[in-house]
Amino acid sequence: MATFLTSRTRNVLSSFFSERWFSVLAYQDHLAHKTSPLIVGDLVKTKDGSRASFSTCADSTHKSEVLDVPSSIPDEKYKPLQDQFSPKNCQDLFRAWGCTADETSQIFERMPSLHKAKLDKLQPKLKILFDLGFTSSDLVKIISRRPRVLRSRISHSLDERVRYLENLFGSKVTLQKAILRNASILTYDLKTMIKPTVQLYKSMGITGDDLTLMLLSRPTIIPRTSLSAEKLEYIRKTGISKDSKMYKYVVTLMAISRVETIREKIANLEKFGFTEDEVLCLVGKSPLILTLSVDKVQRNMTFVVATMKLPAKVVLDRPFLVYNNLELVMKPRVIVAGKIVDMGLVPRIEGLRMFTALRMTEKRFMKAFIDCHPPEIAKELKECYIDAKHVKRLAEESKKIFNKGFPF
Repeated sequence: MATFLTSRTRNVLSSFFSERWFSVLAYQDHLAHKTSPLIVGDLVKTKDGSRASFSTCADSTHKSEVLDVPSSIPDEKYKPLQDQFSPKNCQDLFRAWGCTADETSQIFERMPSLHKAKLDKLQPKLKILFDLGFTSSDLVKIISRRPRVLRSRISHSLDERVRYLENLFGSKVTLQKAILRNASILTYDLKTMIKPTVQLYKSMGITGDDLTLMLLSRPTIIPRTSLSAEKLEYIRKTGISKDSKMYKYVVTLMAISRVETIREKIANLEKFGFTEDEVLCLVGKSPLILTLSVDKVQRNMTFVVATMKLPAKVVLDRPFLVYNNLELVMKPRVIVAGKIVDMGLVPRIEGLRMFTALRMTEKRFMKAFIDCHPPEIAKELKECYIDAKHVKRLAEESKKIFNKGFPF
């Protein structure tokens, strides 16, 4: 009987210390790795027959500590793909970040040197973009638009630069939009490039939302801004006030354009009888005219004067005549207007109605001047309109395109 009691006592004590020992181990493991209750539960399941006693002991001693501390070790299925395996080359690395085969091919086509890039230098840069809140699809856009950003030292003074830019743009979301348009903004030097440019525009009266809008609409405004005395004189001659909605566009377009380009475009319009002051006044009314090529302006102005038989200065009040597509809008509609007159139809496209017709959308123009006629006549006018659109520009295929670089 004594032997039986001794054996019984030994078994009870062994079970008790075993349970306490596993509880201590589990708690120490929790402190070391901050595991979640799910992981602790998995540890309990590994000991047959000790689940109930272990749970009771854990509940009575360390229940609050285990349940209150969240896990910092992500579950395997929630790990980013790039953390689940070690890529062997750059192609594997981009695919790990969610890029498709076509997107990866596009990235390497834009920047072939990535084939020889070192993974230990490339991967931290991708992680920086990921930490800024960009998804894999955003990553593809960034690299496709600015592939050279991966060659730059993004991490250099990154925290200070991001804080300043976030404060400048007003929010992290707006900053992300700016980076998507021009990821090189992460590489610009804060003291020698970003801050001086921002201060320059503020001194010109462009601040707050207006400055943010310009930075978003013109992604390369920071590295390409310069305001010489000649440019400032051009801005003054536009006669535009700082309160005008067009002021910020005039200043930024003048600032990022080359002085030689501005002179060339002013001289191009002077050939049609404009004075310099008239051209700059036109720029004040419609600043985007500085973004048009010399060839585009020259061809549209020639059509207005030679074919439409209008005075050149009509564009001072109607700048859209310079912006319109010559082959797809102006020529076809003027030809249809002549066809309507020859057929003796009404309504005719004459006088001020011509300007209205040239500003209409395609659907509205068809409804107002073609589909309003009987089916047979409408069919003839439509065929005339479509044929006029298909007339190719003379020697268009043999035209040589010379790229002068950014911007205009």
